[in-house]
Amino acid sequence: FKTSELSAEEFSNCKFIDCNFLETKFFGSVFIDCEFKNCNLANILVGDASFQNVVFRECKLIGISFSVVNSLLVEWKFVNCKIELCNFSDLNVSGTEFRECSILETDFVNTNLKKASFLDSDLRGSKFENSNLESVNFVGAKNYSINPLQNNVKKAKFGVPEVLALLAEFEIKIE
Repeated sequence: FKTSELSAEEFSNCKFIDCNFLETKFFGSVFIDCEFKNCNLANILVGDASFQNVVFRECKLIGISFSVVNSLLVEWKFVNCKIELCNFSDLNVSGTEFRECSILETDFVNTNLKKASFLDSDLRGSKFENSNLESVNFVGAKNYSINPLQNNVKKAKFGVPEVLALLAEFEIKIE
């Protein structure tokens, strides 16, 4: 599928295994009850695409602007994926599971992540700004930088000692 165009297509109950979607265009496509396993989704274009009950497992997702997907039809899960230089800004992705993922240099600006999970994920360089992180599970997550004054962290769960990163914005010393 490398550099293909799969625009305005509908995929239901499909499994994509070991596929290379490098720079593929998914404009207006609909994915329902699908699974992507061990796929390369680097630099795909997803304008107005819909993802309903979609699982990404052991996939590489690099340079994707998810902020342009059909925000009314987003329900997905990421398991053991490499997510890098992506943009989830301005989306309502509440309840999304990011489990055991490497999420590097990715933007979550103005994002509703209520009840999402970043269980055991590495969030190095990712940006959380003006986001709803209420009841989000960060247990086992590491390398995150979250300013509790700029994000709603009510009832969020954090693990020790990583939770101390929340104090970085206050420039205090802990001994």
